[in-house]
Amino acid sequence: MSKIEWTNETWNIITGCKKISEGCRNCYAATMHKCLTAMKQEKYKFPFENIVFHYDELARVFKGKHKMVFVNSMSDTFNEKISGEQITKILAACGAQPQHEFQILTKRAERLPGFSYPDNVWLGVTVENAQHKNRIDYLRQTNAKVKFLSCEPLLDDLGDLDLEGIHWVIAGGESGKNVRPCNPQWVRNIQKQCKKAGVPFFFKQWGEWLPARDETTLGDLLNPKNKNAYCLFDGLYFRRVGKGNAGCLLDGKLYREMPLMATVEVNIV
Repeated sequence: MSKIEWTNETWNIITGCKKISEGCRNCYAATMHKCLTAMKQEKYKFPFENIVFHYDELARVFKGKHKMVFVNSMSDTFNEKISGEQITKILAACGAQPQHEFQILTKRAERLPGFSYPDNVWLGVTVENAQHKNRIDYLRQTNAKVKFLSCEPLLDDLGDLDLEGIHWVIAGGESGKNVRPCNPQWVRNIQKQCKKAGVPFFFKQWGEWLPARDETTLGDLLNPKNKNAYCLFDGLYFRRVGKGNAGCLLDGKLYREMPLMATVEVNIV
């Protein structure tokens, strides 16, 4: 089972990665990799910067009738150190289990149009800020049956989004150490555009921070004892409450929408 809200399981054929954009700054995979290395996990014995292809994983068979499987949650399938032949092998392994649906997410979108995707592969790109909206154009050039955006960690207002040909949008704040808050207006902007375009919207989490309540006093914000509990960000005061307490409600509503072509259920609570 996976703790990621929008999938059932993870399948790490590749481990290790290289940070390439602002969304990578507080990479959760890098942090998790260090923990697994400390636990003497054989698969994670090399530093995170080492890109390792685990060929034995290609033979893994997922039991059950229907599952949603996130491919390479601990890496990027389209990392420049991964050859086209290796990517083709991954896609073939996904296509060989048509009873399941496999989600592949990348920040290296420029490589996407060079491959043919099985119908059971959901292909996505990370769009953490407006600077990287061009990744959507590369995604649109593919034959993937389901194309999705992951606006997580959401780091600024994405402005207008061209959602033509896009079947699903995920959004979420950053979690972990040294994370940045997420302005609720950024999320509202995405949700409203998805609703107008008829695209399912999945809000995963706020992350560590929530906007401070109106009754928060300036004294609370300036109190040295609260220096790690409050911050001023994008014109708003935020309180650090932790991912679990922050939750995932947007204006009191839960958004856990999935594409109509989804044939499996994920953790929607």
